[in-house]
Amino acid sequence: MSRLILGAMVRAVGAYPSGWRFPGAHRHPLGDAALLKRTAALAEAARLDYLFFGDWLATGKDLEYRDPYLVARIDPLSAITFLAGVTERIGLIATANTTYADPYTLARATASVDILSGGRAGLNLVTGAEPRAAGNHGLDFHAANESRYDRAVEFEIALRRLWDSFDDDAIVADAETGVFLDEAKLHTTDFHGAHVSVTGPLNVARPPQGHLPIVHAGTSPRSRLFAAQSADLALVAVGGLDHALAVREELRSLAFESGRDDRELKVIAPVLPIIGDTLAEAQGIADRLAELLPVAEDWAGGPPRGFPEARSIRTLSQLVELELDGLGPDREISPRLAADFGAAGQALIELVAARTGRRPGGPNPPRIRHLVVQQAVPASMIVGTATDIADEFEAWADAGAVDGFNVLSAVQPAQFEAFALGVVPELQRRGVFPRAYETDTLRGHLGLARPANVHAHGAAEAGRAPASTPEPAHLSESDVK
Repeated sequence: MSRLILGAMVRAVGAYPSGWRFPGAHRHPLGDAALLKRTAALAEAARLDYLFFGDWLATGKDLEYRDPYLVARIDPLSAITFLAGVTERIGLIATANTTYADPYTLARATASVDILSGGRAGLNLVTGAEPRAAGNHGLDFHAANESRYDRAVEFEIALRRLWDSFDDDAIVADAETGVFLDEAKLHTTDFHGAHVSVTGPLNVARPPQGHLPIVHAGTSPRSRLFAAQSADLALVAVGGLDHALAVREELRSLAFESGRDDRELKVIAPVLPIIGDTLAEAQGIADRLAELLPVAEDWAGGPPRGFPEARSIRTLSQLVELELDGLGPDREISPRLAADFGAAGQALIELVAARTGRRPGGPNPPRIRHLVVQQAVPASMIVGTATDIADEFEAWADAGAVDGFNVLSAVQPAQFEAFALGVVPELQRRGVFPRAYETDTLRGHLGLARPANVHAHGAAEAGRAPASTPEPAHLSESDVK
């Protein structure tokens, strides 16, 4: 099998909503610089391919309960620029939202980071609109949201043209002749679409990678089409092995139909492993995280404003097809009560058992709280030892379901350390991940060729037209946070 691609999605206060409350966890954003340097050092020592920084362009009280890592966080371009100076080989991927970003400014910033890092930068393009973010950028939410994918397609074309403003050898810098620039190799980069307009050329030399690797995520038809046509990495949340196989086949078929070499599109699955020295220890960590996460019924007078609706016994009742209101979050799930659950409830009981070790009728039975939390936190979670995690990764790769994984850490720094120091060496021992960096650029780590200059090769005028698949006017699931 081909070697796995492994990256880490960095969320400084932990990817699990209660991770910041775990003993020893990093929990204050003002300390993020030290945490990021520590994470980067561990990741590079483990030879991970990249660190990935998502984004969210607004904040609010509700995020404290839903996703605390979104409340206050470092700008992703600032984060990768900072880490470029303290790392040497690992790739660094930042997120930008094409709904709000300016293509010239973004092309300039990302080309600069690629030069400063020696060709290690990548760019995750997201498209979603959110009312608070729209307000922060002086835009009408509905107007921005309805056109977001049409704008994204034009944005990506403009970015590539701008990155290719200079040929690789345009800067002559010949002190003898006094010629600094071969003006024939500085290109006009005009692009004027319905949503994006830019003249250029860019005032930054062509990036070492030519074009930064582009990432896109999402599950909607329009999102998958954009990923298949434009992205190098498609980041896709999947519900299981069979689902992953189907999604990868769909994406590669779409890529082939759009005229691409479908092998160039790498499909990456996000995953949140909970790792312990033993299965019981890993389950204990998952169990403690569930215990630390409040549910709506913990407040006698009702939860605070903005509390997630899904994290309630009322929502759980609908899922398990049994009225549970009035029982309370700490009511034990007995075998008799569990027997009255519908099929979805039975599956949830099995999921809780696999993740926490709690079973109805066992010495440590689950409580209603555990079921509420598990159904309300939709992370693709694997609980077990380093060997267990490696087994799962290898099985997915052997089946051809994914090209790699984007790893989240429930608790920082402990769970990332467990992955870097435990799971990665096990994958290296099995020969599915390298023990040393084999290339110097992010494109090299990902097995991607360096693209030709679109201007020099006459490809600039062959830009793709925006796809016409309609997209509903609500928050896009393609936002990678």
